[in-house]
Amino acid sequence: MKPGPSSLALTFDHPGLARAIEELALISEAPAPAVTRVLFSDTDLRGRAYVRAQAAAAGLTVREDAVGNIFARWEGSEPALPAVATGSHTDAIPNAGRFDGVVGVLGGLAALGALRRSGFQPRRSLEAVMFTAEEPTRFGLGCVGSRLLAGALSLEKARALRDREGRSLDELRAAAGCTGPLESVRLAPGCYHSFVELHIEQGPLLEQEGIPIGLVEAIAGPSAYRVSLRGEGGHAGAVLMPVRHDASLAAAEIALAVERGAKGSGSPDTVGTTGVWRIEPGAINSVPFFAQIEIDLRDTRLDARDRALAEIRRTAEDAGRRRGVKVEMAEINADPPAAGDPATIAIAEQVCAELGVPCRRMVSRAYHDSLFMARVCPTTMIFIPCRNGWSHRPEEFAEAAHIATGVEVLARTLARLAG
Repeated sequence: MKPGPSSLALTFDHPGLARAIEELALISEAPAPAVTRVLFSDTDLRGRAYVRAQAAAAGLTVREDAVGNIFARWEGSEPALPAVATGSHTDAIPNAGRFDGVVGVLGGLAALGALRRSGFQPRRSLEAVMFTAEEPTRFGLGCVGSRLLAGALSLEKARALRDREGRSLDELRAAAGCTGPLESVRLAPGCYHSFVELHIEQGPLLEQEGIPIGLVEAIAGPSAYRVSLRGEGGHAGAVLMPVRHDASLAAAEIALAVERGAKGSGSPDTVGTTGVWRIEPGAINSVPFFAQIEIDLRDTRLDARDRALAEIRRTAEDAGRRRGVKVEMAEINADPPAAGDPATIAIAEQVCAELGVPCRRMVSRAYHDSLFMARVCPTTMIFIPCRNGWSHRPEEFAEAAHIATGVEVLARTLARLAG
């Protein structure tokens, strides 16, 4: 008789996982310890090849869809049943770290490898997924692959995506060897039974509280906006202050409204960031005639996020009127928050209890592919601590012991879901 999920004697290749994380980190456009892997760049393609090789070496069946999502499958004894999935992403914003997303992809493969070595036979198939373009670096829109899988991004909007050089998603995916129509990417209803994503917290709570595992019961809903401002340029020495129509100063007022709106929303989870600025002509001795900023606004509560957005819109209208600057505000995306599945969270909590591993429920203020997989099937996330809560920077670090604990909790949770 095959062992059941509660009695599995699992052995993990923790040195092999650590080595794989380090090897993937070296596939980067930036020198170590920084990591940069932008969608469909040469480094991204080499990173994808590395993941496919790791999955194949683990004895999994690998396929890739038309937008580059990679699936590594272990067929269950009843393959007609909806599968249980895990996974994350390996693309990395410029000057990032080596653990964001990667722990969920390589850790997911490690979890499946441990289950296979144990003799466990899943009833439901198990699948590890590497999602395309979780980061918004290329197109200004995050989670392109999981949005398309979930049907959360229309084909029209997907085809309209352009990077800063004007290249389209279709153009870039074709050059990367991702063939087939975009229509084929969306998952069939009932494809997955459940989805669990392992990830570093990207925040300080677990480390501060000395708790090795966080179980995510809510993921903040992200929204993003592009504000374009057009004023009048001129010589910095010749255009007097009372008659200026400086587009950059109107943009600065709006950026401060982002901060003010987030702080005054009535929710402690509202965060607002103005992370992109473009100023023209970009000369020290010229009044900016054009400015464009991009705003990230998110919360687990839509009412609070809407209050912050209302403050930003009021300020944009007022600043444009007072300064004689034309202001156009366009929505890039506005996604609702997602709730973690109570039954899946309860299973992971039971696994932690049996292992004697402390855990806590928490929210994720960062969003992940799980935000969109929650539209496909019951979903939750397993968080592990990261040093100082640092992420999206070269100093990002997760201890090997915490990664090991996360992979074991993931493996045993997957076994219960699939067994």
